[in-house]
Amino acid sequence: MIIYNVTINVDDSVHDEWLIWIKEHIPQVLATGKFSGAKLTKVLVEEEMGGQTYSVQYQAISRESLDAYYANDAERLRGDGLKRFADKSLAFRTELEVIDEYAVNFN
Repeated sequence: MIIYNVTINVDDSVHDEWLIWIKEHIPQVLATGKFSGAKLTKVLVEEEMGGQTYSVQYQAISRESLDAYYANDAERLRGDGLKRFADKSLAFRTELEVIDEYAVNFN
């Protein structure tokens, strides 16, 4: 599995508006059919630059589906956030390959 991770630092002046927007944006990304799910998480480390930081972790269906997202959907879907929040949010993206998963069974 490939996780497409987007980490975003959001300026406090637009935080509330951005949080509403991202909760609408994630379903739009999922609607592309390239991902099986997503998690929105808040980063709990205080940033020197200020603001608040979040991570959105999208589970890509396959490497090919992630490449198709980049080719067909990414620019359009990123554009709205760039227009609305411009220099008030800073995002960086990483790809993670899940090597193995572990869980605790409490039964």
